[in-house]
Amino acid sequence: MADPQLFCVAEERSGHCAVVDGNFLYVWGGYVSIEDNEVYLPNDEIWTYDIDSGLWRMHLMEGELPTSMSGSCGACINGKLYVFGGYDDKGYSNRLYFVNLRTRDGTYVWEKISNFEGRPPTPRDKLSCWVYKDRLIYFGGYGCRRHNELQDCFDVHDASWEEQIFWGWHNDVHVFDTKTQTWFQPAIKGGVPPQPRAAHMCAVLGNKGYIFGGRVLQTRMNDLHYLNLDTWIWSGRIPINGESPKHRSWHTLTPIADDKLFLFGGLSADNIPLSDGWIHNIITNCWKQLIHLPNTRPRLWHTACLGKENEVMVFGGSKDDLLSLDTIMP
Repeated sequence: MADPQLFCVAEERSGHCAVVDGNFLYVWGGYVSIEDNEVYLPNDEIWTYDIDSGLWRMHLMEGELPTSMSGSCGACINGKLYVFGGYDDKGYSNRLYFVNLRTRDGTYVWEKISNFEGRPPTPRDKLSCWVYKDRLIYFGGYGCRRHNELQDCFDVHDASWEEQIFWGWHNDVHVFDTKTQTWFQPAIKGGVPPQPRAAHMCAVLGNKGYIFGGRVLQTRMNDLHYLNLDTWIWSGRIPINGESPKHRSWHTLTPIADDKLFLFGGLSADNIPLSDGWIHNIITNCWKQLIHLPNTRPRLWHTACLGKENEVMVFGGSKDDLLSLDTIMP
């Protein structure tokens, strides 16, 4: 009898984490809308997609499980999936977990990183991350701070004066060194930082961490910046030659070559889900819109990971209850 697992597909979802390691795409977390209710996906399930065979498989997880969340930030270093932050029924998180994806016996065990040095970021979701030199470098996000934690890196959105808790957008940078298990905030040496934001996206090319778009208050942006991850100097807003993509949030930004970034989808400034794709050349500082993408399949809060052969694998996202795994050759 055929294994029923061979014919399953990962459930539809938005606000999830996805990474590629070796021959597999890994998907964890997120939520699905059921009759106008947001239902978080099980925290003890991780889905693997075999890039060669095209088959999905679900694996049950063990250990110190993160809560079921959306808006967490997932990144892979040396075969380990790290998940930071996110939002659940109890509010925002600033906990950091990891799981070894290169398990020999097929068992995936979560570990909460609690024995660390330094101070982690304040609780938040919809942040982004650069991976560089075995470090996780986090930027921005939406979350909460207490009154004594308010700084210039925070745009206040709402407040509970009785409890002295404030909600808003960040533009601070925090680093977790996976070798030393240490959190620290680098001293920014110069340049003009991007304004606070969430639902933006980050990508690394060389020693530069790029950021595009995102939202603060009622404004969505289409600005491009980079942070030099060696010198900690911001570029300021990068001047673009020619046409630029629309302002947006909840998009994806994927490095596809040593000098190119691929931008896809998101939610526009007038709340319209987008289906456009653009390639940015960091040498010429030009955006080029792709014309062959299907314009009837917009999505936002999806994931887009680079595969083994420079294909971009787009999974999940919100728009008319979409469920798909698309492969795009930029």
